Amino acid sequence: MPNDDHEQELTRKERREQARSQRKEVEEMHAVSEARKRRLTILAGVVVVVVVVVVIIAVAGGGGKSTAEPTANKSHAEITESQEQVNETLAGTKQAANVLGDPNAPVTLQYFGDLECPICREFTLGALPDIIKKWVKTGKVKIEYRSLSTATGNAEGDGSEPSGTFKSQQAAALAAGKQDKMWDYVELFYHQQGEEDSGYVTEDFIKGIAKQIDGLDLAKWEEDRKDPAFAAQIEEDANVAAREGFTGTPSFLIGKSGATPHRLEPSSLTEAGAFDEEIEKLLKA
Repeated sequence: MPNDDHEQELTRKERREQARSQRKEVEEMHAVSEARKRRLTILAGVVVVVVVVVVIIAVAGGGGKSTAEPTANKSHAEITESQEQVNETLAGTKQAANVLGDPNAPVTLQYFGDLECPICREFTLGALPDIIKKWVKTGKVKIEYRSLSTATGNAEGDGSEPSGTFKSQQAAALAAGKQDKMWDYVELFYHQQGEEDSGYVTEDFIKGIAKQIDGLDLAKWEEDRKDPAFAAQIEEDANVAAREGFTGTPSFLIGKSGATPHRLEPSSLTEAGAFDEEIEKLLKA
């Protein structure tokens, strides 16, 4: 039987298990490559810890800028740093619902992600800032964030459907999007990820991310999280991903805005070169 037919016979549960296995292999490869670097920086890490402790003490004394509670075992200093990075990345960039960039941009990049996926975090901290700076802020590309459950635990079920945790964290991001701040939520979440499968995404964590977003009306955000339309949107994103055969995150579709997009499989998630090349082709077409 051809491979395409075999893929079509896979149940959603099998696809999710396959994706998790593939993602774990990638993480293990990255871990091996980073092990030597970590050994060489142990002493430097100890120094950093001491500095962070001093900063925390200073913040506790009233001199810190961030008033948000630490999330996922992140210190006040780490949270403040991630806030500054996200603000710098998104500064001056239009947002509307799940879309980042000019709604009339000639090229659309669809980004399928799971907020707890560590590989998505690599993309967020790696290639994405350069893509936003070079293409989104100049009005040439808009990015649509779409959800795909691959990394978030499924303790509530057998793995065949997104977990309650996945739905809650995604609804929280979509609710921020009703105030045109979804990308602030998504980016802060990725920057402040905890250890995968550790259960760090609690209601306090979800609210803690929202509290860090400048100008977000928290009362409205809380009410918007209950919007039943979000469940349909999450399901639609999953259906699109299934039709494209996506089993892992991050995954990408790209194309001329308004036209049928095609899959983009970049050679690197930390360097923007592959994205630049494809965008340039589309702009010249």
